[in-house]
Amino acid sequence: MPKVVGIVGYKDSGKTTLIRRLARELTDRGHRVAVVKHTHHSLDAPGKDTAILGEAVEQVAIISAQESALFWNKPLSLEEVVPCLKADIILVEGFKTEKAFPKIACLRGKLDDGDLFNGPIICAVGPSDWMGDVDVPLLDRNDVGQIADLVERKAFSWNSKDF
Repeated sequence: MPKVVGIVGYKDSGKTTLIRRLARELTDRGHRVAVVKHTHHSLDAPGKDTAILGEAVEQVAIISAQESALFWNKPLSLEEVVPCLKADIILVEGFKTEKAFPKIACLRGKLDDGDLFNGPIICAVGPSDWMGDVDVPLLDRNDVGQIADLVERKAFSWNSKDF
Protein backbone atom coordinates (compact mmCIF):
# COMPACT_ATOMS: atom_id res chain seq x y z
CA MET A 1 0.00 0.00 0.00
CA PRO A 2 1.33 3.45 -0.82
CA LYS A 3 2.02 6.07 1.81
CA VAL A 4 -0.03 9.24 1.47
CA VAL A 5 0.81 12.74 2.66
CA GLY A 6 -1.03 15.96 1.87
CA ILE A 7 0.38 19.38 1.15
CA VAL A 8 -2.13 22.04 2.16
CA GLY A 9 -2.20 25.80 2.13
CA TYR A 10 -3.99 28.76 0.72
CA LYS A 11 -3.50 30.17 -2.80
CA ASP A 12 0.06 31.31 -3.49
CA SER A 13 1.51 29.57 -0.43
CA GLY A 14 3.99 27.51 -2.47
CA LYS A 15 2.20 24.14 -2.49
CA THR A 16 2.95 23.20 -6.09
CA THR A 17 6.59 24.31 -5.87
CA LEU A 18 7.09 22.28 -2.69
CA ILE A 19 5.41 19.21 -4.20
CA ARG A 20 7.59 19.39 -7.32
CA ARG A 21 10.79 19.65 -5.28
CA LEU A 22 9.68 17.02 -2.75
CA ALA A 23 8.67 14.60 -5.53
CA ARG A 24 12.11 14.96 -7.11
CA GLU A 25 13.85 14.39 -3.77
CA LEU A 26 11.78 11.30 -2.97
CA THR A 27 12.26 9.95 -6.51
CA ASP A 28 16.02 10.47 -6.17
CA ARG A 29 15.81 8.38 -2.98
CA GLY A 30 14.36 5.48 -4.98
CA HIS A 31 10.62 5.95 -4.33
CA ARG A 32 7.94 5.79 -7.00
CA VAL A 33 6.01 9.01 -6.43
CA ALA A 34 2.59 10.07 -7.70
CA VAL A 35 0.73 13.34 -7.20
CA VAL A 36 -2.99 13.94 -6.84
CA LYS A 37 -4.07 17.57 -7.25
CA HIS A 38 -7.45 18.72 -6.00
CA THR A 39 -8.98 21.56 -8.01
CA HIS A 40 -12.28 23.36 -8.16
CA HIS A 41 -11.93 23.95 -11.91
CA SER A 42 -13.08 21.76 -14.79
CA LEU A 43 -10.34 19.50 -16.15
CA ASP A 44 -11.52 19.31 -19.74
CA ALA A 45 -12.45 22.04 -22.20
CA PRO A 46 -15.98 22.06 -23.64
CA GLY A 47 -16.04 21.21 -27.32
CA LYS A 48 -12.75 19.29 -27.27
CA ASP A 49 -12.76 15.69 -28.50
CA THR A 50 -12.30 14.25 -25.02
CA ALA A 51 -15.28 16.21 -23.67
CA ILE A 52 -17.45 15.25 -26.65
CA LEU A 53 -16.54 11.57 -26.29
CA GLY A 54 -17.05 11.80 -22.52
CA GLU A 55 -20.69 12.68 -23.14
CA ALA A 56 -21.18 9.19 -24.63
CA VAL A 57 -19.05 7.03 -22.30
CA GLU A 58 -17.88 6.99 -18.70
CA GLN A 59 -14.11 6.95 -19.43
CA VAL A 60 -11.95 8.41 -22.17
CA ALA A 61 -8.24 7.66 -22.50
CA ILE A 62 -5.79 9.79 -24.47
CA ILE A 63 -2.45 8.41 -25.62
CA SER A 64 0.24 10.39 -27.40
CA ALA A 65 3.96 9.87 -28.00
CA GLN A 66 4.69 12.12 -24.98
CA GLU A 67 2.00 11.33 -22.38
CA SER A 68 -1.27 9.61 -21.54
CA ALA A 69 -4.38 10.60 -19.61
CA LEU A 70 -7.56 8.98 -18.43
CA PHE A 71 -10.72 11.03 -17.91
CA TRP A 72 -13.80 9.91 -16.01
CA ASN A 73 -16.95 11.88 -16.75
CA LYS A 74 -17.80 12.05 -13.05
CA PRO A 75 -15.95 13.23 -9.97
CA LEU A 76 -14.13 10.52 -8.06
CA SER A 77 -13.14 10.54 -4.42
CA LEU A 78 -9.53 10.37 -3.33
CA GLU A 79 -10.39 6.92 -1.97
CA GLU A 80 -11.30 5.81 -5.52
CA VAL A 81 -8.27 7.37 -7.21
CA VAL A 82 -5.45 6.18 -4.93
CA PRO A 83 -5.75 2.47 -5.88
CA CYS A 84 -5.34 3.43 -9.56
CA LEU A 85 -1.88 4.91 -8.97
CA LYS A 86 1.34 2.91 -9.07
CA ALA A 87 3.43 4.57 -6.38
CA ASP A 88 5.13 4.06 -3.04
CA ILE A 89 4.36 7.61 -1.93
CA ILE A 90 1.45 9.75 -3.06
CA LEU A 91 1.63 13.50 -2.53
CA VAL A 92 -1.82 15.07 -2.38
CA GLU A 93 -2.23 18.77 -3.08
CA GLY A 94 -5.33 20.21 -1.50
CA PHE A 95 -8.09 18.56 0.53
CA LYS A 96 -7.46 21.01 3.42
CA THR A 97 -10.27 19.62 5.56
CA GLU A 98 -9.40 15.93 5.07
CA LYS A 99 -8.18 14.33 8.30
CA ALA A 100 -7.48 10.79 7.04
CA PHE A 101 -3.80 11.37 6.20
CA PRO A 102 -0.97 13.51 7.57
CA LYS A 103 -0.23 16.86 5.99
CA ILE A 104 2.43 19.48 5.50
CA ALA A 105 1.07 22.99 6.04
CA CYS A 106 2.39 25.65 3.63
CA LEU A 107 2.18 28.94 5.50
CA ARG A 108 2.02 32.47 4.12
CA GLY A 109 2.50 34.26 7.43
CA LYS A 110 -1.14 35.32 7.74
CA LEU A 111 -3.61 34.76 10.56
CA ASP A 112 -5.74 32.24 8.66
CA ASP A 113 -2.70 29.92 8.32
CA GLY A 114 -3.73 28.55 11.73
CA ASP A 115 -6.85 27.05 10.11
CA LEU A 116 -4.63 24.54 8.29
CA PHE A 117 -3.83 22.69 11.53
CA ASN A 118 -7.08 20.73 11.69
CA GLY A 119 -5.75 17.18 11.46
CA PRO A 120 -2.47 15.31 11.63
CA ILE A 121 0.30 17.72 10.59
CA ILE A 122 3.87 16.40 10.27
CA CYS A 123 5.44 19.82 9.73
CA ALA A 124 4.84 23.32 8.49
CA VAL A 125 6.90 25.28 5.99
CA GLY A 126 6.96 29.00 5.62
CA PRO A 127 8.05 32.22 7.26
CA SER A 128 10.32 31.63 10.24
CA ASP A 129 8.59 34.45 12.12
CA TRP A 130 5.12 32.85 11.94
CA MET A 131 3.60 33.26 15.38
CA GLY A 132 1.09 30.42 15.39
CA ASP A 133 0.84 28.21 18.46
CA VAL A 134 1.40 24.71 17.08
CA ASP A 135 3.56 21.83 18.19
CA VAL A 136 5.08 20.72 14.87
CA PRO A 137 8.44 21.46 13.27
CA LEU A 138 8.49 24.74 11.33
CA LEU A 139 10.92 24.25 8.45
CA ASP A 140 12.30 26.45 5.74
CA ARG A 141 10.56 25.54 2.47
CA ASN A 142 14.00 25.06 0.89
CA ASP A 143 14.94 22.30 3.36
CA VAL A 144 13.46 19.63 1.11
CA GLY A 145 15.78 16.91 2.45
CA GLN A 146 14.48 17.29 6.00
CA ILE A 147 10.90 17.49 4.76
CA ALA A 148 11.43 14.27 2.76
CA ASP A 149 12.85 12.59 5.89
CA LEU A 150 9.61 13.43 7.74
CA VAL A 151 7.48 12.16 4.85
CA GLU A 152 9.37 8.85 4.82
CA ARG A 153 8.90 8.45 8.58
CA LYS A 154 5.42 9.84 9.16
CA ALA A 155 3.28 9.35 6.04
CA PHE A 156 0.46 6.87 6.63
CA SER A 157 0.05 3.75 4.53
CA TRP A 158 -3.17 4.08 2.58
CA ASN A 159 -5.82 1.55 3.39
CA SER A 160 -9.19 2.47 1.94
CA LYS A 161 -10.94 0.44 4.64
CA ASP A 162 -9.64 2.97 7.19
CA PHE A 163 -11.19 5.97 5.46
